[in-house]
This record gives sequence, C-alpha cells and structure tokens, in this order.
Amino acid sequence: MDNSLMLIVIAIAVGAATGLILSLIYKNTLKSRKEALEKEHQHLLEDAKREADAIKKEALIHAKDLAYQAKIEAEKEIRERTRELNQLDKRLRQKEDQLEKRLDQIEKKEHELNRKEKDLHSKERSLLEKENHYAHLIKEQTLILERLSGINVEEAKQELFKKIEDESRFEAAKLAKKIEDEARENAEKKAKEIISLAIQRYSSDYVADATVSAVSLPGDEMKGRIIGREGRNIRAFEAATGVDLVVDDTPELVTLSAHDPVRREIARIALERLVADGRIHPTRIEEVVEKVKKEVDTTIREEGEKAVFDLGISGMHPELIKIIGRLKYRSSYGQNILQHSKEVAYLAGMMAGELGVDVKLAKRAGLLHDIGKAVDHEMEGSHQEIGATLAKKYGENDYVINAILAHHGEIDPSCVESALVAAGDALSAARPGVRRESIENYLKRLAKLEELAMSFNGVDKCYAIQAGREIRIIVRPEDVSDEMCAVISRDLAKKIEAEMTYPGQIKVAVIRESRHIDYAK
Repeated sequence: MDNSLMLIVIAIAVGAATGLILSLIYKNTLKSRKEALEKEHQHLLEDAKREADAIKKEALIHAKDLAYQAKIEAEKEIRERTRELNQLDKRLRQKEDQLEKRLDQIEKKEHELNRKEKDLHSKERSLLEKENHYAHLIKEQTLILERLSGINVEEAKQELFKKIEDESRFEAAKLAKKIEDEARENAEKKAKEIISLAIQRYSSDYVADATVSAVSLPGDEMKGRIIGREGRNIRAFEAATGVDLVVDDTPELVTLSAHDPVRREIARIALERLVADGRIHPTRIEEVVEKVKKEVDTTIREEGEKAVFDLGISGMHPELIKIIGRLKYRSSYGQNILQHSKEVAYLAGMMAGELGVDVKLAKRAGLLHDIGKAVDHEMEGSHQEIGATLAKKYGENDYVINAILAHHGEIDPSCVESALVAAGDALSAARPGVRRESIENYLKRLAKLEELAMSFNGVDKCYAIQAGREIRIIVRPEDVSDEMCAVISRDLAKKIEAEMTYPGQIKVAVIRESRHIDYAK
C-alpha cells in the first residue's frame, strides 16, 4: 500500500516536472518565433520604405519631365499664337490703311459729285431758260406760219402723217415684193437641192423591163403532153390556175394569159415544174398548183414584210402587208410596182427629212400610194380610189389616204407629206427605163445624142447629162467664135428634133472658154 502510494506520488512529481519543462520549452519557442517575426516584419517595413522612396524619386523625376515637356509645348504654342497675332495685327493695319485710302477717295468723289451737281443745276437753269426762249420763238414762228399757210398745226400734222404713211406703205410694198421674189427664188433653189439630194442618196436597181409570161419547153413533143388526151390536161390546168394556156405554132414555147399577175405567176411556176417533172395529168396538175399557191402566198407575205421592215414602218395591218407583197407581181409601163413603191417611199422620206417634217408618215404614204394597183383588176375604179378604200378599211390615217388620192393631182394635198409623195412618184416614174424603155435603148439614145453633137465642126468634147435631158458641148475657142456658139446650139437642137425620139425636152448648152497662160521668170 505504501509502495503504491509512493509510486503514484513519484509519477505525479515526474509528470509535473515534465509539464514544467515542456511549458518552458514552448515559451522559449514562442519567444524565438515572435522575435523572428518581429525581425521579418522590421525587414519588410524597411524594404517597403526603400521601395516607396525609390517610387517617390521616380515619380518626381517623371513629373519633372512632364512638367518640362508641358513647359516646352506651352512656350511653342505661345510663340505660334504670338506669330499669328502679329500677322493678324499686320493685316489689320493694312486694311486700316486701305480703308483710310478709300475713305479719302470717297470724300474726293463726294466733293466732285457735289461740284458736278451744282454745275448741273446751273446748266439746268440755263437750259430751262433757253427752252422757254426757244418755245416762245417756236410759238411766234408757228403763228406766223399759220397766218401765211392758212392752216393750223393740227392740220399740218395730219397732212405730214398722211404723207409719211403713203411713203411707208410704198416702201413696205417694195420690201414685201423683194422678200417675196427672194423667197420664191430661194424656195425653188432649195426644192431643187432637196430633190437632187434625195435622188443622189437613193440609188436602186433599174426597173424591170416588160416581160411576157411564157414558158420554154424542152421540145415540141411536150406540147402534146401538156394538152393531154382530148385536152383534159390543159382544161385541168386552166381550171386549177384560172389562167389561159395558149399553145400555138411558136417552137418550144407556150404562153400564159391572165389579168391577175399573181395567178399568172402561179401558173408559170407550176407549168415549169410539171414540164421538169414530166408527169402531167389532172391529179398531178392539181397537186403542183396547190403547192405553188402556198409557196407564192408565203412569198407574197414575206415580200410585204420585208418592204415594211426595210422602210422601218410599224403598226400596219397584216392584210395590207400581204397586199403590198402582191405588188411584186404587178408592173406598170414596164416598171415593177413594188420596187416603184419602195423607191417613192425612200425619196419621200429623204425629202421629208431635209424639210423637217414627218419622215415616217412620208415613207408610209409613199409605200401605199399605188396599193390599189394590186387589186385594180378585181375592183372597179381608179387605183387611187381603190387604194384609198383599202387604206381606210385597214385603219390608215387621213393623211395617208389623202396622199394616195392626191399623188396624181386629182385632189389637193392636205399636208406636206402628200406633196412629197406626189413628187417622189414623179421622180421615180421619170427615171430611165420606166416607160417601156430598156437600159440598152437608154444608152443608145445617149450615144446618139453625143454623136450628133460631135458631128459639128469645132466641137472638142460633149457630155450627155441629167439622164439625157441636157447635152453640154465644149468647143475649141480658136475655131469657134461666140457668134458661132449660138449657131451650133440652134442647129443641134433642130437636128435632135428631126432625128431622135425622146421624152420631154433636151437642153443644148455650148461652152466656149479661152485660157491664156504665161510664166514670170
């Protein structure tokens, strides 16, 4: 028991001693750590102070730099502002000087104007006095004149005005007559220029010669095949085409006769194909004729459309275009009517362009002016009346209808375009070859004309011009005198009348020119 108690006491004492030792050790450790922390804190404070001092120094240096730069820029700006102010001050001084000079000039002018105003007032007073004096003298002279002449001032004025009026009317009449003569002369000259320019600008092919609707055969035995047994082939052909087929003694040739040119053309093409094919019988004839009819109808429509397109005409009725195409197979006096109508349209359009009127209207009326000739064998009346009826039926305007009716002078034209169509028709009809005259005959007539001119003595050269309507002769001046020139022109005119046949008249012009040339050396 006592030993156990002793052990417990010893254990307690050992534990207390151990605790005391540990407590002392812990206190020492805390103290050493505190001292270390304090030292570390002290070091941090010192480092922070040093960094703060360094930053402060750098900030001061940077601030000084900024202040220096700001000072430099401020001084620069002050210098620029000062220079600008100096310039402005200089300009202001100059303007002040100029204003002072102007003020001086204005004051001088004002003094000058005042002086002139005073002079004018004085002159006005003197003029007024003179005017009153003159008025008094005029009044006295007027009274004297009235007493001497026996008439007063108003009567004298009326007499003077009447005389002036009569003289003015006479002068105005003379001036009007002069202007009228000049206008007529210029109008004729301008018209000739416009017509000649239109003819020069438009140059088409020569008109077609008059042709006979005839078909050549490879042999006379073909005539029998065309007639057929008991004439059945020729009867079938005439019934299908509406054309008379004439088979006579002319070798290797048959003739087609019909008033309708389209039917005659269909019959010609169909007969040529039948002859080339060799199979000629009624059924074959009907097939070929029907096929050719369709082809000719297509050709007629295409020709009409081509004519309208070439002339730049729009808005025309399709049936009217088809009738225009039929003119391809119509001729008059040896002239193809479609070609003639296109030519008239071109000429009328060119003259309208020169005069500044409606070119499209002139072309349209020119193309349609002979439209009646396409169906004149089917309808009664002149081709002008028929054409006007067709144009009205298919919606053409009144000006086109008037141009169709007036192009041969039956009625007066209602617009300039109608007159131009009539002029274009006359120009086209007057071309060489129209009146059943071939180009060969035309050239022969020109050659004959020049031959007659060269037959006279003293003639050097001669030229037939203006489509044979004028012959110009150049004579040798050493062989022919001026008096002989008149004799040659008269004799040649009589010789042409006696030996030649020609349309219209032929102008004979004899030219004699003398040239004297020398050289200064």
